[in-house]
Amino acid sequence: MLDEVPSSFLRISSGLGEAPPASAIVLPALFEEEVKAVIELASFSRFSDTHRLFLEQLMESVGIVLNTIAATMRTEGLLKQSQLLTSELQSRQTELTKKQEELHATNEELQEKAQLLENEKKQVENKNLEIEMARRALEEKAEQLALTSKYKSEFLANMSHELRTPLNSLLILSNLLATNQQGNLNDKQIEFARTINSAGTDLLSLINDILDLSKIESGTVSIELNDMPLAHLRQHMERTFRQLAADKGLGFTIKIDQILPETIRTDEKRLQQIVLNLLSNAFKFTSQGDVTLSIHAERTGRGNGAAALPQALAIAVTDTGIGIPEDKQKLIFEAFQQADGTTSRKYGGTGLGLSISREIARLLGGELRVESQPGTGSTFTLVIPFDGPRSSSLAPQIELSPAAVSVAASSTTGTPELADDRDAIDPSDRVVLIVEDDPTFGGLLLGLARSAGLKGVLSTAGSGTLALTRKLMPDAITLDLGLSDIDGWVLFDLLRHDPKTRNIPIHVISGAEDIELLTRRGAASVSSKPVSAGELSRVFDDIQSRTLRTQRNVLVADPDPERRLALVEAIRDGVTSVTAIGRVAANADGGGIAGYDAVVFGFGRSAKDNAQMLDEIMSQFGDFVPRLLFFTPHPDAFQQQIALHPPLSDVPRADNFAQLGLLMSAALPGDRPDKEILASEQLDNADLAGAKVLIVDDDIRNIYSLTSVLETYGIEVQHAERGRDGIAMLEEAPDVDVALIDIMMPEMDGYETMRRIRSQPEIAHIPLISVTAKAMKGDRQKCLDAGASDYIAKPVDLDLLLALLRVWVGRSRSRAGTSRADGDDRNLIAPRRI
Repeated sequence: MLDEVPSSFLRISSGLGEAPPASAIVLPALFEEEVKAVIELASFSRFSDTHRLFLEQLMESVGIVLNTIAATMRTEGLLKQSQLLTSELQSRQTELTKKQEELHATNEELQEKAQLLENEKKQVENKNLEIEMARRALEEKAEQLALTSKYKSEFLANMSHELRTPLNSLLILSNLLATNQQGNLNDKQIEFARTINSAGTDLLSLINDILDLSKIESGTVSIELNDMPLAHLRQHMERTFRQLAADKGLGFTIKIDQILPETIRTDEKRLQQIVLNLLSNAFKFTSQGDVTLSIHAERTGRGNGAAALPQALAIAVTDTGIGIPEDKQKLIFEAFQQADGTTSRKYGGTGLGLSISREIARLLGGELRVESQPGTGSTFTLVIPFDGPRSSSLAPQIELSPAAVSVAASSTTGTPELADDRDAIDPSDRVVLIVEDDPTFGGLLLGLARSAGLKGVLSTAGSGTLALTRKLMPDAITLDLGLSDIDGWVLFDLLRHDPKTRNIPIHVISGAEDIELLTRRGAASVSSKPVSAGELSRVFDDIQSRTLRTQRNVLVADPDPERRLALVEAIRDGVTSVTAIGRVAANADGGGIAGYDAVVFGFGRSAKDNAQMLDEIMSQFGDFVPRLLFFTPHPDAFQQQIALHPPLSDVPRADNFAQLGLLMSAALPGDRPDKEILASEQLDNADLAGAKVLIVDDDIRNIYSLTSVLETYGIEVQHAERGRDGIAMLEEAPDVDVALIDIMMPEMDGYETMRRIRSQPEIAHIPLISVTAKAMKGDRQKCLDAGASDYIAKPVDLDLLLALLRVWVGRSRSRAGTSRADGDDRNLIAPRRI
């Protein structure tokens, strides 16, 4: 009951007028606790208690009456329905009787014909029904397969992202523990941290396989077509599997047909991925016997008694392992499937390798075949064309990278491809690495380098330049800052701060702005485009005229050829001359060996070989034992020698290549005094000391891991777990030097967060580095389009992250200083477009 009814709520009206009521009451009409109706009454006067009591009693009667009326209506309805059905039934019975009489009259005449027609009709109907059911079944299966494939690809991509996010924290923190910067961990704890980091790296490799599979199934995997020397494939497989074969006691043979061309046109990285997988499986499933890698020409047809011309390259991997039953030879090429998929299987693995390899083989224009018998071994054969994929059916599945597009364009226009000197470098040659994405200008620089008496190696992309530099250790580098896949300033910073490449002179030749600043950061010279031929010639003449940077000599003694080669690659740093031998006695007399600054001895598994090598070293070195360094990848073998010769425990030793590098730096004289090296490292840290960095990430594990690392460099770290919170923090503190923005966040993702920041003039100047775990093709450009200054993928590479921070913090500070001097802070740092 409402005693004070608003004037606009209800009005009482009649033919004579209307007015708002003074009171309104709503009453339910109940029957056995069930509401049958609701009555709403309004009055110009208030309802009294008598009125209410009367109405409440009346509602019980109303409920009974309403229920009775409803029951009566249902009864009448059922009665009418029953009568109608009875009438229809009688009518149908009458009609049926008449039809029966008519059919009985004509049955004798038409019985035979009717039976024949009925049989034919049933047969046709049955066939039509079967066809229709089969068609619908096929359509349903096709829809289910398409939907399943879509969901599967989306699931794989999303799961890869979700796995990369915690893996990012695992790798960062384990690496931080393994470096033991505070020196408060013992050797065992450091080894635990390295084991965790190694396991995380293996998990990252698995995630990358899953990403490869999802990209292949979605048709977005990219290939880069280039000329690949077959010698590279042989060398890579030799280095990778020779030691594994020796450890398992297996024979390993590589055979290459002499009639093959020196190079083929394919994607070298993808081809190596397939062959690595096939060889890994061969060694995995072979416990005795041998593994053979055979590279030959696939021939078709015969003519005039001579073999037909080779049409394709065949790469066959043959083993003497367990073999594969015939009924499982198709199954093994399906994702997540293995020949032995039981819970008691002997061999591990995910079953992704062969599935990915088969799809990549198709993208390369070839196929992957298998021949096998249980108990006798298997042969997997990859067949690809010499000149790359040509089938038009593959075109929709291939998404060429910019480098591949430029190569394809050059081939179609008739422009000759550049051939550098990377396959013709002798130890005595002076080498310059040319980093230039313009093939025309790169060819010009390569010609000038050769004219100056230098060997030139051309790199058209920045992503693999650091690895290529560490492999070649050139005498100098020419660098263009305007690269398509990485900021040239960041690449310059990476080269300057990498322990192996920091002493290599870098000559910057670029059309970017403010490149003169690089001279203060260690550039050997700076030339602005357009640059004259005379100035370029002076750059290469200066490289040729400089004295060799080698200042120390190291002897590597290791009976294992593969490990010996790996040790040489780990020690070479541009200031060290490395000589590798298998036997100390075979090198020189004692005086010759004593002329080395140090001898690195690699311990193998064989106790006999280790003891023999040690005796030769001890007999020739005498009092020079402190210059001896041990590389002990097999600690048990080393402990056996210590038991026989306890004084060996005092010799510095390294269990891995990272430790060996630290020992070499500590034990040998470098190109700079120790104080200068320490001062340089302190200066590197000073580049970031005091910097303010904001981390915007919804995963607290990532925030914790990144904060733990960055704070060791004196960086002041703030964090926000939502995009809106991050924007609010930047508005309160616009003096933040750099903001790290995660892409996958709830409510407001990283793209929208960066767009909002760029739309606000007071904080639009802040450099934004996007951080994403998807790392799919095109993600970098999407981030830049959304307003990112730069981009880094998870798991975060700490060296790359620090390089990015050094570059952008430096830009932030320098431009902020310039703007304050000019009295304007609106355009401190704009997003760079690479």
